[in-house]
Amino acid sequence: MEASKVKFATVDEYIASFPPPVQTLLHEIRGIIRKEVPQAEEVISYGMPGYRLNGLLVWFAGNKEHIGFYPSASPIVVFKKELEAYKTSKGAIQFTFDKPFPETLIQKIVRYRVKENEEKMAQKKMKKIISIK
Repeated sequence: MEASKVKFATVDEYIASFPPPVQTLLHEIRGIIRKEVPQAEEVISYGMPGYRLNGLLVWFAGNKEHIGFYPSASPIVVFKKELEAYKTSKGAIQFTFDKPFPETLIQKIVRYRVKENEEKMAQKKMKKIISIK
């Protein structure tokens, strides 16, 4: 089954659509994210697993040659040096199957996104308070 052509209701359904070796890696990255932000809501967004806490945090997806990790654009810039070993684009990182996931780096990126979303939420609240006055 090709994940991109199916609409999934849950992350479990999404992961189950891949061959067992890819499922193992998808479960691994899911576990890293959930361990880091257990309070985040797990969703299917843009057809792939995503995590929401004060807005969307990160997404991940299975592919033929890699696991895509989508933390948005800012972490790609902030962690540029640490990401040199991986193929990246504006908002994506590719983790190939021949290397273990960089758990510590993924954790740092997720923490960064949590902080970024918290700051955005605080700014929105401040703007709302100012506009009420």
